[in-house]
Amino acid sequence: MIGVSTLASFRAEERQRTHMAEHRTTIHLPSIGSLLRHAGRPLLESTLIPLGLFWLLFTQLGFDAGLVGALGWSALAVGRRLVLRRRLPAILIISTLLLIIRTVVGLCTGSAFLYFLQPTVQNFVFALALLVTIGFDRPLLAKLADDFCVFPEAVTGNRGIKRFFRRVSLLWALVFVVNGVTTLTVLATRTVGDYLMVSTAGSYSVVALGIGLSLWWFHRSLAGEGLRLRIGAPAAI
Repeated sequence: MIGVSTLASFRAEERQRTHMAEHRTTIHLPSIGSLLRHAGRPLLESTLIPLGLFWLLFTQLGFDAGLVGALGWSALAVGRRLVLRRRLPAILIISTLLLIIRTVVGLCTGSAFLYFLQPTVQNFVFALALLVTIGFDRPLLAKLADDFCVFPEAVTGNRGIKRFFRRVSLLWALVFVVNGVTTLTVLATRTVGDYLMVSTAGSYSVVALGIGLSLWWFHRSLAGEGLRLRIGAPAAI
């Protein structure tokens, strides 16, 4: 009886997998190059270029010049999009608002420690924000994901994919906490140069690991919902 029951269960699972394969929806995304350009632009505008400008001006002209240069770039990026009536990425808006606060504190105090303490603390703030919005229909992480890859409604409106973004928010909350603890330790014990190295190379290594785990998890979630992604334009019929 046990053997018969096991065989019946196995056949039922096979029929279910076959049914899902036959009814799987294929969703086509742009080419890899297009995806990288779309994802890289917000990252460059909001993080890498302001950080690079700060370090260049800081080493050549001083602390205040670094502050003004980083904020000036972010303001220019926002202003250009407003003039051209282009969509403002959520990550650019958030990073610019936070940079304004950091710059005011840095100019008023003249303290590099307090200036860099704020983005370090922001890691914990982002982690809390991710946890708080888990119960929303579209958590904060899902909205931030739109800045890097615009998915069609068949993906974003899927109940299982919404559940995925809620669960993966826990992973990214952990990523931000790890980054926060690491950079706070370096900021309190090492030089500004050491801090910048850790906050870029070290932090992005942790982020890259989080991205890899998220993509693997996302692929499994899509498969479980009968969805399949294809990179590049659909083949001509």
